[in-house]
Amino acid sequence: MRRYLASLPTITIRPRPTPTLRFSRTMTSRAVEASRAVLKSIDLAASYDPEQTRLMDERCILVDEDDRALGAADKKTCHLMENINKGLLHRAFSAFVFRPSDGKLLLQQRATEKITFPDMWTNTCCSHPLDDFEQEKVEKDQLGVRVAASRKLEHELGIPQSQTPIDEFQYLTRIHYLAPSDGLWGEHEVDYILFLTADVTVEPNVNEIRDHKYVDKAELQAMFEESSNSFTPWFKLIARDFLFGWWDELLARRDGQGKVHAKSLAGLVDGSKVVKMV
Repeated sequence: MRRYLASLPTITIRPRPTPTLRFSRTMTSRAVEASRAVLKSIDLAASYDPEQTRLMDERCILVDEDDRALGAADKKTCHLMENINKGLLHRAFSAFVFRPSDGKLLLQQRATEKITFPDMWTNTCCSHPLDDFEQEKVEKDQLGVRVAASRKLEHELGIPQSQTPIDEFQYLTRIHYLAPSDGLWGEHEVDYILFLTADVTVEPNVNEIRDHKYVDKAELQAMFEESSNSFTPWFKLIARDFLFGWWDELLARRDGQGKVHAKSLAGLVDGSKVVKMV
């Protein structure tokens, strides 16, 4: 793993008034304490998009710092900074979809209607397995997050689930990170990183996605260097520490027809532990 990280290109991200990651050296199980606490809630109806408000009632899976399930809470509760500051932590995924023919990565720009991190560029899809669906709670072989990724790729980008079979997602690792959004909202997640190579049909849900595009490595690097672009903090973090090295490996392992396959990365990373980034 060390030799892949050593080959990562430098990403120059100019300072912007956008959310940044907040780091803490405290590694006690504050997540367990927070899951048992009386948590803050607010009324969203008067201030936010109705559909995005409705989605905040979905129930995330609460976890401790080692990704052990503790229970469930709605998205609104999980994403309020007042609760995050108590240590409340939930499970999530970040999916990266690459085109097999040229290895380009599909990006999305989050819709203005989004309650957290609106209008920011990010990886193909980032969301949560839900306590509302039994299959998405299954931890063996990361089944729950794979099922959730296929579901949300359809919900956000209109990609038919037939084009994102759950067995074709390649799990790489999990990261534990914390990122404020606007003072009121933020993220505090154990985030599963999934790669998928597939030819997909994109019909964006405009309530979720403002724009989308395929990029190669150089084009993504140029986007990072362009001061007018803003990016979600988890995407910047994954790009900084992992993405480019893994992308190199993906391209290097093309098949005889020159196509890339996410499953070729099986065994590249030891994904058994949560990578602490807080």
